[in-house]
Amino acid sequence: MMGTHAAACGTIPTAAASLHATTPCVCGSGLRAERCCAIAPDYMAPLAAKEALERLVKKASKALANGDVATAEARALEALETAPRLPGALAVLYQIRHQAGQEQAALALLQRLVGVDPNNIDATQELAMLLFQKGDLPAAEHQARNAIRLAPTHARSHNLMGMILTEAQRPHIGEFHYRRVLEISGDRDPILLANLAWNLKCQGKIAEARELYTKSTQVAPEIFQTLFGWGQLEEADGNFVAARDKLDRAAKIRPDDPGVRVARATLLARQGKLADALSELETDGAATSSAAVADDRLDSNMLLEKGRILDKLARYDEAFACFDAAKQRAREIAGKRYLEREARDMADRLRQFFVAERLRLMPPCSARENCAQPIFILGFPRSGTTLMEQALSSHPRISAGDELPFINECGDLLGRWFGSPLSYPEALAELWMGDNRRGLEELRDIYLRKAELRGIIKPGSAHFTDKMPLNEMHLGLISCVFPRSPLIHLLRHPLDVVLSVYSHHLTHGYFCAYELETIARHYVLVMDLVHHYRAQMALRYLPVRYEDMVDDVAGNLRRILDFIGEPFDERCVNFQENRRVPHTPSYAQVTEKVYDRSRFRYRHYLKHLEPVIPILKPVMDRLGYRV
Repeated sequence: MMGTHAAACGTIPTAAASLHATTPCVCGSGLRAERCCAIAPDYMAPLAAKEALERLVKKASKALANGDVATAEARALEALETAPRLPGALAVLYQIRHQAGQEQAALALLQRLVGVDPNNIDATQELAMLLFQKGDLPAAEHQARNAIRLAPTHARSHNLMGMILTEAQRPHIGEFHYRRVLEISGDRDPILLANLAWNLKCQGKIAEARELYTKSTQVAPEIFQTLFGWGQLEEADGNFVAARDKLDRAAKIRPDDPGVRVARATLLARQGKLADALSELETDGAATSSAAVADDRLDSNMLLEKGRILDKLARYDEAFACFDAAKQRAREIAGKRYLEREARDMADRLRQFFVAERLRLMPPCSARENCAQPIFILGFPRSGTTLMEQALSSHPRISAGDELPFINECGDLLGRWFGSPLSYPEALAELWMGDNRRGLEELRDIYLRKAELRGIIKPGSAHFTDKMPLNEMHLGLISCVFPRSPLIHLLRHPLDVVLSVYSHHLTHGYFCAYELETIARHYVLVMDLVHHYRAQMALRYLPVRYEDMVDDVAGNLRRILDFIGEPFDERCVNFQENRRVPHTPSYAQVTEKVYDRSRFRYRHYLKHLEPVIPILKPVMDRLGYRV
């Protein structure tokens, strides 16, 4: 998002100059294109106009403060026509567009303001919030980090980081920033307490989160977001009566809120009340039909939940229609598409770098003694990795790490750490230099230190799990840094995987989950890369079929624990008794014993899955799966 408008800027071609001279900018700012997103990078306002511009900005600011929006807008536009990068005028026009709900124009103006006045803390914080609300978390985090650099003791800056990192599934770091807000302000604001409670819920710290929700509602008993979050916590923890109470109270405050309707439908579905759950998502009581599916009042999350409920009711065609509509709506709102070129480029580079001849030159990396070691649970999203982690973490010597981003972080920062002009994976060639020959051990220690800082390792644990989705793309790096760590790869029928991903909102995998065919293509890309690694490297690798787990939980867990080097423990078989709440879409399934209703579910959707069968067939053949 940060680069969108910058990319449009530049010298206007001669043939188009007259058009840009009169055409309003497409961002909706109210300025001409050549004074807005199409401004020439070398354009400078005349110095002689400085005093006149200052007067215009003062008039605009005064008019806005007095509620005279028309005058404020006119004076700001007049000033920006001469000086398009004038901070004061940009700030006034931004406020006008923002208050009018003109989001695209407001964002363009605020980005330009921060660009010309990078030390403006208020504008930087506001931009971080706008980007967060738009769902552009990487850009929002960039601005929030700048805000903390500018004002390290400013509570709002840390609150923004807490919100963004929690939403970005890095709640452990987000918790630090929320607690900094409490330290800095000394305030026990009920919304802040509720935000921290949600953060702790995302970490699985249910008791602490519940205590904070209780404190928040004691101060302010009827705040929607507090009740909504608390209701979701109780539902995830299996306290259905308490969940219903909180969600009903939230619904009284916002009767038509789509999030509450989805949460209540999810709760009812978990209780087996599927007809009631479906009614919760119907618009004005309408039955499911093509018209009801297309109803704009159903957002993408509502449509996905509705589809999953219809699936349980064996109304498969209607369910798939909901999945289709949900994905289309999500594409329209988020503006995201599968980044296939980037995905293929990374896969090609990994394949070219990690070859046997080169790997033989890598310096060996020993295990760090006297500390818990990672177990990497690999698998495409919706392959059964959450079930596997829940089972293994029921063992007294294995802690649950959940989705740890550390391998991705190591890859992103590799070039900088090694002082290389190259990026990952090519920067690993620096290991052949004398000053970087211990580089793998440094990466090992960085990873382990990050795990320790998260506080995920229980006393007495010899291992902890890392089930970051699609870590299998980086099997080469993982095996170089942790050559003794078990790699447990969950395999499931590819058509079941693609269908299940399509029925959920996921962002992993270069945004492949927005379309059925792109899910299939990314699945093949990843599995081909795993096949390459296995051919080129000696891996401590154990493939486990989801279908085999369903048939024989105890037998497969004995085999897996033996592979890890730990004795069998009956608690792993009864993983549904594990009180840990995973932070994944599968959290509800792992509270039940293994069932087989999800095995070969694709058979009900074969006519809808026909386009992806040819894409998946080579991998299916290799894995021994058939249609």
